[in-house]
Amino acid sequence: MRRFLLASALFTVFAAHAQVKVDDPWVRATVAPQKATGAFMQLTSTKAAKVVAASSPVAEMVEIHEMKMDDGVMKMRAVDALALPAGQPVALKPGSYHVMLMGLKAPIKAGDTVPLTLTVEGEDKQRTTVEIKAEARGR
Repeated sequence: MRRFLLASALFTVFAAHAQVKVDDPWVRATVAPQKATGAFMQLTSTKAAKVVAASSPVAEMVEIHEMKMDDGVMKMRAVDALALPAGQPVALKPGSYHVMLMGLKAPIKAGDTVPLTLTVEGEDKQRTTVEIKAEARGR
């Protein structure tokens, strides 16, 4: 019985991780004095969910940001959550939604691998994490 419960718990964890597919994750490489950069990717969730947090060991603070025009001026702001409609790809790209890494602990060079963790919340309020390895690309 104990093995069955452990196997069930592990299956639930793996099933939750499989809920969000991550395609083409990348981070913009930085120059020496730069202390912030963006991470980009495409997310597709099998069920309706939302990204509610992000983190990375390379930055002091990580937030989900949105860029949009407001009275003719492009503005960037942090958002509380990023909706992931079931089965619909959501693009995180330059000039739109993206993951903002701030307070970088070291420059990020083209070719580096940047670990990211997204916290995803389902409609049932259950939270899971998605581990990402994003390649740093030149400007």
